[in-house]
Amino acid sequence: MTRWQWAVRLLTRHVWFRAALFCVFAASLALAGAVVGPVLSYDFGTKIGAKSVDNILNVLAASMLTVTTFSLTAMVQAYSGATSSITPRAVQLLIDDTTAQNALSTFLGSFLFAVVGIIALSTDLYGETGRVILYIGTILVILYIVVTLLRWIEHVANFGRVSDTINRVETAALKAVADLTVPLRFHASTTTFPADARPIRCDAIGRVTHIDLSDLAEVAEEIGTVVNVAVSPGALIDPARTIAWLSSDADDRQIRKIADAFTIADNRAFDQDPRFGLVVLAEIAARALSPAVNDPGTAIAVLDAGTRVLAALLRHHPDETNANPARVTIPPLAFRDLIEDLYRPIARDGASMLEVGIRLQKSLLTLTGLEPFARSACEAASADALERAEAALTSDADRNALLRLRHQLWEAPHMPA
Repeated sequence: MTRWQWAVRLLTRHVWFRAALFCVFAASLALAGAVVGPVLSYDFGTKIGAKSVDNILNVLAASMLTVTTFSLTAMVQAYSGATSSITPRAVQLLIDDTTAQNALSTFLGSFLFAVVGIIALSTDLYGETGRVILYIGTILVILYIVVTLLRWIEHVANFGRVSDTINRVETAALKAVADLTVPLRFHASTTTFPADARPIRCDAIGRVTHIDLSDLAEVAEEIGTVVNVAVSPGALIDPARTIAWLSSDADDRQIRKIADAFTIADNRAFDQDPRFGLVVLAEIAARALSPAVNDPGTAIAVLDAGTRVLAALLRHHPDETNANPARVTIPPLAFRDLIEDLYRPIARDGASMLEVGIRLQKSLLTLTGLEPFARSACEAASADALERAEAALTSDADRNALLRLRHQLWEAPHMPA
């Protein structure tokens, strides 16, 4: 995905963008009668009762203003609830929800349609025949409002709930995995620079949210060398950290183009960063395991979702459709880091809960059967979780039960998890 495609994607996710499109369409529909109306006969407009459109628009304007206010309040409450009781990092996924944006945009656009229609009628812009077009457009708008309202009623029942947020984070992480262009490795690769390599740095301080590989490949082809990317999406960079390096000389324009290929933002994004999805899942579990909440069921749901994301990562192998350009290299993801991102916070905060410890052990065992190199990292995470649980569990029976389970699982991995 190029930098411009990325910018367009971010633009279309804004609530105001979709609402603005609906409003422009609604205003255009309301004024269409002034243009098309003259081609219709007066008798046709009289037969369908187009004169009643004034009352319909008045009712529509009053009701849509109320529904718009209600919908906006429900969305803000969902955002506030997710921030305070789930994790602030997941709120962006709620803001990007297309169903909520479509509902709010439909109600706001319908209100504008009614207001524009009322204003135009008061100025006799339509004439007798133009009312026909406005009448037909009003009926179509009402039908669309009914369908949208039914969808919104069903959607708002779960919007912003813990289970809904977990599903959204998992879906975002799985999409990032599907778009991944680098393989998975056990250890993080250590970036070494040749003595004659030229480092590329960036003046900004923030998180890498997007890397335009096509721009990097274009510069590499122009120079006749390989652009070696030293950071992955999600990495924190500063002016002292190298983001890429070249083994050949390049002019200032080429250096600037390479640096501009990295989009830097204040916060991490889900799109190219599967690790961020695992981090957010772990945050949801940590909040649920806090003494104030004490909800081990949510932590178990997070473990199930995280297991599916890690399984997708282990099964993912970049092909020609999503491989890196020939002259661009990106450091691979480290499986050990991914395991720590998800399991360490849950093992720490859920150490005193037997049910969380059991699900954690079974989750790790599930991953060991997917790739041989995953076993050592999973065994290390399992041992760490067991050590924390032994120190936190107050019941000898719970402690012995967890010890027996771990022995059975890891000594007999053929047992179902």
